[in-house]
Amino acid sequence: MTSRHARRFAPAATALVAVALPLTVHHTAHAAADRIRLGSAADVSRSSWNGPAFTMNGAGGVVPASMSRAVDDIRGGTGSLDVVVLAGSAPTSGSKTPECDTIMTLTGVNSCTTWTLTTANDGNNSQVNTDIRNAEFVYFAGGDQCRYAAWKGTALEASVESVVAKGGGSGGGSAGHHINSPVVYDACNGSVTSTEALANPYDRAISFTTGMFQWADYGGVINDSHFVTRDRMGRTMAFVARAVKDGLTTGGAAWGVGVEEGGGSLFIDRNGLGTQYGKDAYVVLGDHQPEQAVDRKPLTYSNFKIWRLTPGTTFDFRNRPTCGYYLRSVTNGTPDANLYNGTPITNCGSQSGGALAESEPNDTRDTADDATALSSPATVTGDMKSTSDRDYFKVTLNSGQTASLSCAVPAAYDADVYWLDSAGSTLTRSVNDGAGSDEALTFTRTAAGTGTYYIDVEAYSGSGSSAYTCTLSKS
Repeated sequence: MTSRHARRFAPAATALVAVALPLTVHHTAHAAADRIRLGSAADVSRSSWNGPAFTMNGAGGVVPASMSRAVDDIRGGTGSLDVVVLAGSAPTSGSKTPECDTIMTLTGVNSCTTWTLTTANDGNNSQVNTDIRNAEFVYFAGGDQCRYAAWKGTALEASVESVVAKGGGSGGGSAGHHINSPVVYDACNGSVTSTEALANPYDRAISFTTGMFQWADYGGVINDSHFVTRDRMGRTMAFVARAVKDGLTTGGAAWGVGVEEGGGSLFIDRNGLGTQYGKDAYVVLGDHQPEQAVDRKPLTYSNFKIWRLTPGTTFDFRNRPTCGYYLRSVTNGTPDANLYNGTPITNCGSQSGGALAESEPNDTRDTADDATALSSPATVTGDMKSTSDRDYFKVTLNSGQTASLSCAVPAAYDADVYWLDSAGSTLTRSVNDGAGSDEALTFTRTAAGTGTYYIDVEAYSGSGSSAYTCTLSKS
């Protein structure tokens, strides 16, 4: 839950609206859905639009600078467009249309319609969906994103997608910011603080909705809001670790996008280029399996990559940067100091180590994937395709070398890890109980010369396509 406070309206906008809005139409469309339209009663009709464009705001209110940019981009600098605001609850004081009051002061807006929808089935209201499909921008108000997640699978979801597909846009603030990411922290079991999330990344209050809105260039993202003021970096780190561990995103990585309140807004154009307005935003990347992310245990995750976006700076979501970040870690639930500030790494040359993904069949020593050429630290990945799956990786050790192997296992299955000699005999093993239980072992070669060994990852119970990640260090 982002916030259950009433959406608020700045009194300064009232005088402007009183002059600028000649028409207000207010009626209840049916028992649960309430509609108020400002501006023209007729929708704009035009064959093409220049979007998409998106506004991701740290608080519930519209940010005029980024919203004006979205309006201008979508209409191509000419003509006007229509906007629909979707809210899950009505304001308890002040204007009944705070978002539309601001939007109607912007150049190029023909109308703004506020729909207050209080039930999941309101997502199938025919007039709601007609208004959305006739609009060129949909803005989700602040409030409770769990109510918005309940519209998944209704006609409303497809209607909003049609607006973006025709070159319009979508956005929102606070709860409305959350619902616009492909992985939504839905807060349907209550809100969670950073301290709580880091102490247990599987806290009951951490729940996600996936498969709703999948905007181009914005894949693998989890949005968060009120970011610095409410100290939400820690919980975003937990969300990212969970997304990687549970396979909620693809490619073994997940991205958090946290936007500060008080005027913070991330605008994203048709090419996937984000520009920050007002206050700071943060992009948080987790690009490996967590060292520890299990229920009722504190999070351990090394080297989150964090980009701080100050007002006016840009971030390319289509071609995401591989440099310019600072690093922060979490150890046993305790994050590093100075989470919101760091010296960016600008010399991101080739890194040590290497990676190898399994290639089936690799169920025996004879068919083992060859990891001998990887430098330390090396990463090997795979998954347990069946309850009898075994993955073998071939490695070598010099005399006196110690191998340290740590494997992050996803929650879909319980896998054990064995260190075998060249003949297949077990030299050491790690067999922790329970799905999602990570494994770790060490082995030192005391014999002369170089020896060949095999890492054997075996399914103990369960199976699935979520990847395990094993990191092998030699010292």
